[in-house]
Amino acid sequence: MTLLHTTRARRRRLGVAAAAAGLLATLLTAGPAAATPDPGDKSAHKESSSGQAAQDRSAIASGEIPGVDEIVHSDNIEHLTNVPKGALKGTNSDIAFQGKYAYAGNYDGFRIFDISNPKAPKTVSEVLCPGGQNDISVSGDLLFLSTDSSRSDNSCTSTTQPATEKSSWEGMKIFDISDKRNPKYIAAVETACGSHTHTLVPERRDVYIYVSSYSPSAAFPDCQPPHDGISVIKVPRKAPQQARIVNFPVLFPGEGPDGGGNPGSPTNPGVSKTTGCHDITVLPSKDLAAGACMGDGILFSIKDPERPKVIDRVQDNVNFAFWHSATFNQDADKVVFTDELGGGGAATCNEEIGPNRGADGIYDLVGRGDNRKLVFRSYFKIDRHQADAEVCVAHNGSIIPVKGRDIMVQAWYQGGISVWDFTNSSSPKEIAYFERGPVTLDQVTTAGSWSAYYYNGYIYSNDIAKGLDVLKLNDRRTDPAKRVRLHELNVQTQPDYFDRD
Repeated sequence: MTLLHTTRARRRRLGVAAAAAGLLATLLTAGPAAATPDPGDKSAHKESSSGQAAQDRSAIASGEIPGVDEIVHSDNIEHLTNVPKGALKGTNSDIAFQGKYAYAGNYDGFRIFDISNPKAPKTVSEVLCPGGQNDISVSGDLLFLSTDSSRSDNSCTSTTQPATEKSSWEGMKIFDISDKRNPKYIAAVETACGSHTHTLVPERRDVYIYVSSYSPSAAFPDCQPPHDGISVIKVPRKAPQQARIVNFPVLFPGEGPDGGGNPGSPTNPGVSKTTGCHDITVLPSKDLAAGACMGDGILFSIKDPERPKVIDRVQDNVNFAFWHSATFNQDADKVVFTDELGGGGAATCNEEIGPNRGADGIYDLVGRGDNRKLVFRSYFKIDRHQADAEVCVAHNGSIIPVKGRDIMVQAWYQGGISVWDFTNSSSPKEIAYFERGPVTLDQVTTAGSWSAYYYNGYIYSNDIAKGLDVLKLNDRRTDPAKRVRLHELNVQTQPDYFDRD
């Protein structure tokens, strides 16, 4: 039983120390395969020292951090419900939305929820299709799933197989979800270095997919260096079986075997070498995209979706270790980039790390057209003490649509969920939060909120270990957002909330 605890003061400070083409999808009738940690974002489950555990227990006793599995939240957040994991026992990942449905990724497949009653979501179906991290999105009757773990083939019954073998497969899978109770796997497209994440650029007749992947090796036949771009897939809506790669635009041109991205260490100690992109967010209404690409942040034009064009590029070789994701504000004059310090496997929300590393970077967009530049303004990081056993990292979030203000909700793994205001780019501040205490004090554990998104009046969080959480935010600063209704939301395909047909 989870204890709801809001009476004890939460100290706000950093801590001390298939049927077609041979494809096959399986509605769950058997136990899923064991999940592996995010293959690009290193995970850790290491024993905590007795001293660390003792410090954490002392912090719990004094009210600095919640107790094990204890829930705490600000007064303006209401925890409506939690839906535990079902048959899929792997790591929960991203979420997409459509009408009254939420689609939740899991390293072992995906789960469809009926969220017509947000206080009591119901499972409609669970599909077993192992292939971490199963980043997920939807458009019309199509669902798209990323595979970034080397598999024996492209089916949903594949097994793990080394990337050194030419026959191994990684890439994009496409499902027909016209029948939510019985999704059908209909197509697959292999992509270089797999698909860690993907982003949709939907058009009337076709859907374009920008595939982000990285970490090439001369030993991998299908993931050769330099890998300095993204795969662009074109999917005809009326014939998704004809999906194919139409371009591989080079985003980091340069001489040598590694292309022209950030060289990383030892040139830039502690910074990831850029060998591709981790995640891309597009803003179709403005023909813009922002890419979080390991050691680089980029801004590019998508006027021609098959041929994206980079218009600016920035680095932060002092405080950013791994550029993880990007979010535009509503007016498209700011971009928030997240830094996944520790790769989703370390406790980074503490005094030792400080407020500027493992944080969000807020950039203003200055100028016009293809002459726009990303100009750094400030960092934002939660200041709530996390235990040394809690993996805490800046992760996926979305804009909360309020005219005249820039507010977003964001996941921080075991740091929980933060709602923060960056209307003033130079002075961001947290206005609400929700979190659980440590899963355990005995070892450093990856858990907590992977994605936290605002959709039609509610916050939905896919907790890595605990399942789906639904929250309601009651605050005069965000209440106007409750009137904004969407039919479909893939957060990395960012909508124009106030100018829709």
